[in-house]
Amino acid sequence: MPELRKDPIVDRWVIVAEGRAERPHEFETAAPRRRPAPCPFCGGNEHCTPPEILAYREPGTQPDGPGWRVRVVPNMFPALEVQGHPDRRAEGLYDAMGGVGAHEVIIESPRHVVSTSDLSESEVREVLRAYRDRLVDRGKDPRLAYGLIFKNVGPAAGASIEHGHSQLIATPIVPESVRAEMAGSLEFAHSRGRCVFCDVIRQELVDGRRIVLDAPGFVAFCPFASRFAFETWILPKGHGSHFECVQDGAVGELSGVLRRVIGKIETALDRPAYNYLVHTAPFDTPELGHYHWHIEVMPSLTRAAGFEWGTGFYINPVRPEDAADVLREAESKTPSAEGIPSRRTG
Repeated sequence: MPELRKDPIVDRWVIVAEGRAERPHEFETAAPRRRPAPCPFCGGNEHCTPPEILAYREPGTQPDGPGWRVRVVPNMFPALEVQGHPDRRAEGLYDAMGGVGAHEVIIESPRHVVSTSDLSESEVREVLRAYRDRLVDRGKDPRLAYGLIFKNVGPAAGASIEHGHSQLIATPIVPESVRAEMAGSLEFAHSRGRCVFCDVIRQELVDGRRIVLDAPGFVAFCPFASRFAFETWILPKGHGSHFECVQDGAVGELSGVLRRVIGKIETALDRPAYNYLVHTAPFDTPELGHYHWHIEVMPSLTRAAGFEWGTGFYINPVRPEDAADVLREAESKTPSAEGIPSRRTG
């Protein structure tokens, strides 16, 4: 029988309906996209992108030339523009404001890689460092309220370029999904005197059925009210509300956890398209006792249709307990953490 489950953070209900996984093409994925020639993100093609904002480079190499390991550039087709001011205004009963913000691309390797699992652990570590450094920098702009880091892999997940990259969009307002998480976690703290994320971590570790990976400083699990099949969250066990405050040691451990989780998903599901995103506290807030930054990984296995759009309910055809069991047992087929060549341009 299908089951309704409620998310304890945002009071969102989802429907877990296992029988729907038997529908034809339920987990159909799009055909892989062909690699462009030349790829604008490959080493040696730096002239194909806007000038870099940040790069981790080998000593003696020049900006906007070869020799970089991670490179950050403005998006050529930005959702928001850096110039200008928000200038909130009313148009009758409607509210509007200028599209001020920032839209950056974090190019994760000069090699033509596709997924996080194609990177070595040290390469993932530098990508995470770039996330942190760019959030710190954008947080200094008083016009901006929030920075969202996200990654799309595969056409079915919205990726328009195959070469592995992430994006940062900084906005003058806090996104509704983050506002809902913060409001729900604050209400939980007011009513129970505890952090709901800390409670979730404790309960999942005791229960064990939804755990995907248990590391010293982090835990990965399929949420009780997962919206999507094989949805997996990564949370720090120690309390922390701002990703940009993560210390180098934690970044090092997180790089291994993230890479292993992606590898498990790809092994179990034959390298599906996927998204991941980093939810963190808004720029102008102090350390929050009721909120945890976290990473949400979502394989692109199903599509929303009329019921989902009309009700706001999500229908998940795979029980989180079953998904976690599959992922726990999945042995990554990716090369060892440091066994990947660090240089190959395309």
